[in-house]
Amino acid sequence: MERKIALELRNISKHFGKIQANKNVSLAVYEGEILSLLGENGSGKTTLMNMISGIYYPDEGEIYIRGNKVSISSPKEAFTHGIGMIHQHFKLVDTFTAAENIILGTGEKYNLKQVNTRVSEIAKKYGFDIDPKKKIHEMSVSEKQTVEIIKVIYRGADILILDEPTAVLTPQEIERLFAILRKMRDDGKSIIIITHKLNEVLSISNRVSILRKGEYIGTVQTDETDEKQLTEMMVGKKVELEINRVKIEHKEPLLEIRDLSIKADDGSLAIKNVSFYIRGGEMLGVAGISGCGQKELCETIAGLRKPENGAIIHRGESIIGMPPKQIIEKGISMSFIPEDRLGMGLAPSFSITDNMMLKAYN
Repeated sequence: MERKIALELRNISKHFGKIQANKNVSLAVYEGEILSLLGENGSGKTTLMNMISGIYYPDEGEIYIRGNKVSISSPKEAFTHGIGMIHQHFKLVDTFTAAENIILGTGEKYNLKQVNTRVSEIAKKYGFDIDPKKKIHEMSVSEKQTVEIIKVIYRGADILILDEPTAVLTPQEIERLFAILRKMRDDGKSIIIITHKLNEVLSISNRVSILRKGEYIGTVQTDETDEKQLTEMMVGKKVELEINRVKIEHKEPLLEIRDLSIKADDGSLAIKNVSFYIRGGEMLGVAGISGCGQKELCETIAGLRKPENGAIIHRGESIIGMPPKQIIEKGISMSFIPEDRLGMGLAPSFSITDNMMLKAYN
């Protein structure tokens, strides 16, 4: 049985001044498949998808939806063609509930009780875990992503574009997301995932399209390729993927956590009597599913949250009670990168230079 093409791009090009973001890109995604769009940072993946979703307009080329040539000049117009994009940085109103965000901008009259019911029906169908009445500012990153996905499904999208959907998810959350995406694919939806993570490409997609420096390199069947071939297509040459681990000689702890207990925002105990240490020249991984206390632990070390009890020792000196600025001056949290990088780690209205200065300037 011949597969039907849901979306086709023909010779799409886009320039920003002298910078060529995309050059003569042609590719297609079929109904009921997951297509991974693979490429290094700056290869033009997001720009290409922004043209499909109506954020940008191509300088050259044509877009076809189910065989019909279309002109997409806005995200609202993209929805009329069944296209919805879930951006890497979420477009949500923090003080609204999930249901209110989902209905926002549709222009239709609504009954919030009916919206809550409809959202719950979509969640049940695909396996989402969501409370329609929960406010966005109370949600984890994975919950916010769920709201974004349900938002485009609610509006009738059957061509979904996900921009780096696993960037801030735990391994368990990634597996849960992939299970949902497979259900959506089996339901006939066409899904494009923008990524540069090879293991995820091989795990989730049916086919892989590769971009390099804004140009289309080719498309391969996922079950007929491997990480080595995909890497070579991405960068244009052979790349060694081996990791050389450096053996660290035993040293005194640089940072030590002793019997640390921390409360979460709701008053529950997020961390209970945790102890560990890290030496100079080491990388220490802290693993756990979302909500297991990683966020509270990092914030406490950075001086943003007070512990209930326990000690944090840096080079033999307790840092509990020190203001964040003093902790930064000791070189501990100068590079603290929070879970929500855009919402908590950056000032979006500031320039790169201003953001770089924020922790150092007084």
